[in-house]
Amino acid sequence: MKKIIIIPDSFKGSASSLEVCNYIEKGVLKVIKDADIIKIPVADGGEGTVESVLYAAGGNTKNINVKNPEGKIIEAKYGIINKDKAVIEMAEASGLTLVDDKTRNPLKYSTYGTGEIIKDALNNNIKEILIGIGGSATNDCGIGMANALGYKFLDKDNNELEAVAENMIKVHNIDDSNVDKRIFNIKIIAACDVKNPLYGDNGATAVYGKQKGVTDKNFDILDNGLKNIAKIIKEKFGKEIDYIEGSGAAGGLGGGLIAFCNAELKSGIDSILDIIDFEDKIKEASLIITGEGAIDGQTKEGKVPVGIAKRACNIPVIAIVGEIREGADIVYDLGIKSIMPVFNRAMTIEEAISNTNFLIENATERALRFININL
Repeated sequence: MKKIIIIPDSFKGSASSLEVCNYIEKGVLKVIKDADIIKIPVADGGEGTVESVLYAAGGNTKNINVKNPEGKIIEAKYGIINKDKAVIEMAEASGLTLVDDKTRNPLKYSTYGTGEIIKDALNNNIKEILIGIGGSATNDCGIGMANALGYKFLDKDNNELEAVAENMIKVHNIDDSNVDKRIFNIKIIAACDVKNPLYGDNGATAVYGKQKGVTDKNFDILDNGLKNIAKIIKEKFGKEIDYIEGSGAAGGLGGGLIAFCNAELKSGIDSILDIIDFEDKIKEASLIITGEGAIDGQTKEGKVPVGIAKRACNIPVIAIVGEIREGADIVYDLGIKSIMPVFNRAMTIEEAISNTNFLIENATERALRFININL
């Protein structure tokens, strides 16, 4: 019996990573009927991170009430593994899907709810936190998150400001006298796959602001606000977060986690593979099958397939993908042996999405029959 690892990302818009696992499994079993299959659905730090990690590593979810970006009370979940590790998606409390796309106002938004989840994890004696910081609605440099942990943001008259994005520009000092000190006694990893600095032409506001409702009118308030917070963090804590790669992730939450929680920013897929003990799971495997919706020249920048191939311990890796785009050839130099697209004839995107299950199953079967690597 041959051991085969199935570890894809989701095909966004058509199938979750777990669904993709199931479709690939069916294709494998058509060719290798006695295969010992291990399914590991993964995400890169964005939507689905908690679900995928708990599936692979075991654990439970905990639901708590937190504030969404607008300050409304909602229910959010996070995962607990082995009683001392937590997996959090910031999007559960501070995500773009939680606000109305027609009335988005990032000036008023806050990551306070994300801080509430972290606080709850501390209250459950968590010693290590993995926090995925994709899909944010916020652009507040994490001051809302920090406020939930006890930081206070003061204006020039020493009055406390509400920890929302529009007030970043007004912050004159940061009071850390009431911070929950437990935050400094645990390990926090922020799963982050973007390299944007905090502000400027390639910063959080410029690159990701438009989808969050940033306009020409409020752009400077937010971007200069991020710059102001970075200046005060340097003066108060001696930390320079301005140009750290990933500090601009999630509207500056990446930088905020470094400044306020001593967090480490790390590749999303590497963070996931670490917490699920990937190298242990693939021992004695004959083949690893990964995949995602599209593979191109950007896949080398920390995307799931390449992240897996780099840590495959010389086990062959093939990728089942929705489509192959320009620049995809680079992944062959990074450990992926073969790419198999799911399309088996000319069809519209809508038709492909409605037949995702069959197409992934069929592509997997074709890949295994074609390469015939004597598994």
